Amino acid sequence: MAVRKSKKAKAKAKPEAAQAEAKAEEKAGKKIEEVAVMPEKEVEAETEAEIEAAPEIELEAKAEPIPRPLEVAGVEAVEIPEVVPLQPRDVGSWRPRTALGKDVASGAVKDIDEVLKSGRKIMEPQVVDFLMPGLKSELIQIGGRKGKGGGKERIPVKITATMHRSGRRFTYNAFAIVGDEAGLIGMGRGSAVETRNAINKAVDRAKMNIVRIKRGCGSWECGCGGDHSIPYKTTGKAGSVSVVLMPAPKGLGLAADDESKKILKMAGIKDIWMKTYGNTAMRINLVNAVFDALKKLYAYER
Repeated sequence: MAVRKSKKAKAKAKPEAAQAEAKAEEKAGKKIEEVAVMPEKEVEAETEAEIEAAPEIELEAKAEPIPRPLEVAGVEAVEIPEVVPLQPRDVGSWRPRTALGKDVASGAVKDIDEVLKSGRKIMEPQVVDFLMPGLKSELIQIGGRKGKGGGKERIPVKITATMHRSGRRFTYNAFAIVGDEAGLIGMGRGSAVETRNAINKAVDRAKMNIVRIKRGCGSWECGCGGDHSIPYKTTGKAGSVSVVLMPAPKGLGLAADDESKKILKMAGIKDIWMKTYGNTAMRINLVNAVFDALKKLYAYER
C-alpha cells in the first residue's frame, strides 16, 4: 500500500532542499572568486610565454579589386567607350551588290552630294566609306546604371533583358551619329547580343541615313552672311518631344543640352538657340527631334 506523507513531513522537506541549493551556490561562488583573484603577474607571464611560443604569422596585403565600368548581374563586365572612332575598312575587297554601289566602285559617281541630289537610297555603308573616308562618329548616352553616390549615371549603351526558360538573355542597344562637321549628318540605331556589334550596326545605319543640312546666318543681330548657324527658325518632333531651333549671332555658341550639342557639332553648326518641350529625358526622342528639325531646313526650297 502507498504511504501518504503528512503535511508536516512535506513542510520539513522543503527547507532541507532550499538549504542544499544554498550550499551548492556558495561553493560555486567561492570557486569563481578564487579564479578571479589570481595573481596578475602569473597571468602576464603565461600570456607573454604564449606569445613568444606562438609562430610568427605574416599578413599579406590584398589589393582591392578595381571596379569595372559596367557590371550587370549574370553578365560579364563590358568596357564601353564614350567616343568610338570609325574603323577603316578594306574598301578594295568590297564587292558592291546594289546599282549605286557598282557606280561608286567603278568611278561613275565620285561625290556624295551627287548621290544625295539624285535621291538614290544608300543601301550599303561602304558607299559612304568610299566617298568620305574621313567621316567622324559619336555615341549618344541612351543607357543608364546606378551611380556611386546614388542616382543614375548615363552610359552610351542601353541594356535590356528578356526572360526565357534558360534564364535571362541580354541585348545591347546603341545610338550613333556620323558627320563631317561641314553640313553632312546621319544617325542610326543598332542592337545586338554583344556591345561592339551593336555599336558597329548603329554606325553603319547612320551612314546609310546621311543627309546634308542647310546652314546660314539668319540672326538679325548678326547678318554676317556666313554659315555658322541656320538660315531661319525650324521645328522638329519625335514622340512627346518637340524642339524649336532659332538662328543665333556669331560668338553665342550652342545654347542646348549636351546630347543635342553632339549632333549640332557634327552638322557644323556653331551658334544656335534651342527650346525643347516634352519628356526630354528620353534621349532618343530628343536627338530624333533635333534631326527632324535640321532636315526641315529645306522646306522653303521645295
